Amino acid sequence: MDATLNKRIMVALDVQGREEALVLAKALQGSGCWLKVGMELYAYTGPAMIQELKEMEFPIFLDLKLHDIPTTVERAIRGYVQYGVDMINVHCSGGYEMMARAADAVRETGSKLKSVPKVIGVTVLTSMSENQFRQEMGVQRKLSEHVVELAKLAEKAGLDGVVASAKEARELRQNTEPSFLIVTPGIRPAWSEVQDQARVLTPHEALEAGSSYLVVGRPITRAEDPRQALERLWIL
Repeated sequence: MDATLNKRIMVALDVQGREEALVLAKALQGSGCWLKVGMELYAYTGPAMIQELKEMEFPIFLDLKLHDIPTTVERAIRGYVQYGVDMINVHCSGGYEMMARAADAVRETGSKLKSVPKVIGVTVLTSMSENQFRQEMGVQRKLSEHVVELAKLAEKAGLDGVVASAKEARELRQNTEPSFLIVTPGIRPAWSEVQDQARVLTPHEALEAGSSYLVVGRPITRAEDPRQALERLWIL
């Protein structure tokens, strides 16, 4: 097992309490992986949880998907950056000005801290299928085309990357700079169930398509042995 691969895994701590989160974190400590703190865990534990996880030396992706008027997002994101997170995100559908002001705020605030976090934009949620995208959202162009256009807008606005399905990663890689980050949820190893995700790939497929980081939740967090499940991700 190449330990460097774990540095590209973000384990989604989608749990409701501090104790459960810490049990998982302790099981994964020292593996090299990231931890993703989303709305669910943050709602129950707040910024104190981030501090505890940082003290365990995990890189942290704060996944709150900020989406509001530009001024509100700019002011809020300055506060979140002060928690010492390594990555944070906004919704690309908030538009160019919102993304640009968020990117500027992150870099200005982060420059006064130990490091500047990466700021990325959510394109289209991986739980959404092509049919849902067209019928429910009323968008006429293909889902993949929409994702690419949002990513190009995010790059123009100064974001470091996007969140998108690994199924769009190859096309995104062809339409953005090599350094542009592609963070892909909906990753399911060959031995796991798809569950509520619609656009999924295995870890190997995602990396081959051009993903920078892979977000994995239940295949690891609901496993009897989370550390072993992390190591098994790469089994074909």
